Amino acid sequence: MNIHTLKIKLSQRLEKKLPGVSSQNIMLITPQNSVKYFIPPDNIVLSAVLILLFPIREDIHFFLTKRTNTVQYHKGQISLPGGAKEEGEKLIGTALRETDEEIGISPDSIQIIGQLTPLLVPVTGFQIHPFIGFSEHKPETATDPMEVESVFSVSIHSLVHQKTHQSEERTLRGHLCQVPYFHLNNKKVWGATSMILSEFKTVLNTIL
Repeated sequence: MNIHTLKIKLSQRLEKKLPGVSSQNIMLITPQNSVKYFIPPDNIVLSAVLILLFPIREDIHFFLTKRTNTVQYHKGQISLPGGAKEEGEKLIGTALRETDEEIGISPDSIQIIGQLTPLLVPVTGFQIHPFIGFSEHKPETATDPMEVESVFSVSIHSLVHQKTHQSEERTLRGHLCQVPYFHLNNKKVWGATSMILSEFKTVLNTIL
């Protein structure tokens, strides 16, 4: 399937009911001892990320970044380009601005075609709004060295392949947990990013 056909099918699918929380929760970390967090509504921080699709030869890819160890949140983790909403900014603008700031892709080269289900991350208080965009060609990237250690692209067919969905035991915040992750480009993508990609994977499986 070429990128133009995917763009049409995906935009039509995103107008329908989304898989939502049940699909996100496939990648939910499950501690042996249940840990509950309550975030007062006034303390929720709105944020946005971008899944930017683009063609490479006969396949379609999107970017992921490895965060530096100097950022405030999610040090060293694999993430989608994105960040916190600024005052007076629309969330779609947040996704585009952060993508430009983090990996140097101009908003003018991106067409936004829809969004996935917002994800509240109780540990940090962020509510993440995932947007999906397209670029006609593979964009050139220029990373912000303060935030992004590296950027790489992942094929959508790698994401939907069942063997990339794996799980392992880890100790997080003193609790033994089962941590699902996607094994993509020899990197482990877990946590909020994997939950967003889980819904995206479910959507893709309905149109590929």
